[in-house]
Amino acid sequence: MNVPLPSASTNGLTAHDIVVLLVDDQPIIAEAVRRMLADQPDVTLHYCQDPTQALEMANRVHPTVILQDLLMPDVDGLMLVKFFRVNPATRETPMIVLSSKEEPVIKAQAFARGASDYLVKLPDKVELVARIRHHSRGYISLLQRNEAYEALDRSRAVLAEQIDAAARYLRSLLPAPATKPVKLDWRYIPSADLGGDTFGYDWLDGDHLALYILDVTGHGLDSALFAVTIMNVLRSRALPDADFRQPGQVLARLNDAFPMEQYGEKNFTIWYGVYEKPSNNLRWSGGGHPEGVLIDPSGVTKLLKSEGPMMGMMPWPEWETSETTIEPGSRLYVLTDGVHEIHKVDGSEWTFNELVEFLLKPQDGEESMMDRLHRHVCELHGSELLDDDFSIIEACFG
Repeated sequence: MNVPLPSASTNGLTAHDIVVLLVDDQPIIAEAVRRMLADQPDVTLHYCQDPTQALEMANRVHPTVILQDLLMPDVDGLMLVKFFRVNPATRETPMIVLSSKEEPVIKAQAFARGASDYLVKLPDKVELVARIRHHSRGYISLLQRNEAYEALDRSRAVLAEQIDAAARYLRSLLPAPATKPVKLDWRYIPSADLGGDTFGYDWLDGDHLALYILDVTGHGLDSALFAVTIMNVLRSRALPDADFRQPGQVLARLNDAFPMEQYGEKNFTIWYGVYEKPSNNLRWSGGGHPEGVLIDPSGVTKLLKSEGPMMGMMPWPEWETSETTIEPGSRLYVLTDGVHEIHKVDGSEWTFNELVEFLLKPQDGEESMMDRLHRHVCELHGSELLDDDFSIIEACFG
């Protein structure tokens, strides 16, 4: 939509002067209106005597209000009102129609065609100025509102591009699926505003596989980039005095390294486990994170609980390390809360127990359990756009 030419800038929004376009075939009317507005320094008057040129002039001068006579040669005044309303540049511009007398039928027709106001000419100066200012003020507010919305849309588009780029970057850092000696796969579907999820796994040596998943508080780029920082520390094993084969030690050193007061008051949850291949032993520790779900070949389920507090919240003397034996053919799922804290269409929330029950269902066909799970939670939520990142690792032990 074309807008009046700006005269100043206030609070980031364009300030507009009042611009009046008078369409009337009688120069004497134009002179009378000119004199009425002569002492209004912020009001600019443009006069169009030829109604066939009115649309062209309106497109050029961008009026904040149009004064238009209804009785003019060559062009029917009511039809011109309609033309102004279908013209993109004047579709929303206030229109005050001028008539020589008060006629209810004509007045009703004018309003039906899109007129904003009706005056019997020539009105008193005080009334004319008041109506011009009233309608112009509303129109300028509309323009500024639209400008603010357009600026907001542009900002959202830029932010969406940044979040999309950050999501692609995060995905590029995630490990490749593996098939042996442990089959490892994952799914990462970020939310629209990008949560703080990330995860990874790697063999510390020929016998020990470390796998971890974490979730930084909050959403957005700052949470995502903080998650990347923590992941890089774990990948590079850059924690002083930490044996990465000992989950409790790793969490203790992470808690020391990332106090929330030094990282924008952000903390994070984590589940960290180490699988020892020769003994089929799994040791794990967790801080504020959802349990891991271990399912043996017969369908017996064990929840690998996260006993410690969230990372960075407070000094903590020791993180408990738990352990269990993994039978061949078992499946392990470690995940973030975006997988099970699903707000359903009916307003209720999917529970962790319901998630475990779903993981126990027999798999049919070629679709992986993680894809089935993602499709299921999207159906529960009523949308493929979830409230939080959907992040899950599946480890299958042969």
